[in-house]
Amino acid sequence: METLVEVNKKEENWITIFNIAGELDETNADKTFTGIYKEIGDFTWKNILLNLSGLKYLNSKSIWYIADIFSNVEESDSKMYISNCDEGVKDVLELVGITTIVPTVDTEEEAIKAMS
Repeated sequence: METLVEVNKKEENWITIFNIAGELDETNADKTFTGIYKEIGDFTWKNILLNLSGLKYLNSKSIWYIADIFSNVEESDSKMYISNCDEGVKDVLELVGITTIVPTVDTEEEAIKAMS
């Protein structure tokens, strides 16, 4: 059975914002990130914000996808931020070192200001 995850996309100040809620695990990570990659397109001039305010769990495959998206964004001279992490999710991201690579802020507003 697939674990529930919801991804909503919006655009603000030339930034593509993905609000992710639920749990990212083996049952849904590939499908979820395939959809995100499709929405992003070719990464040219794409500033990306992952708002994780509703995310309660993510597995290692999801972390790999986040790192891969960041790598693609960086290669296209764009920016990517992570915001609004639940404490548990933030602890996992810090543990694996993603927060030392991908700028991580407390609020969506901080990320938008930093990328504008």
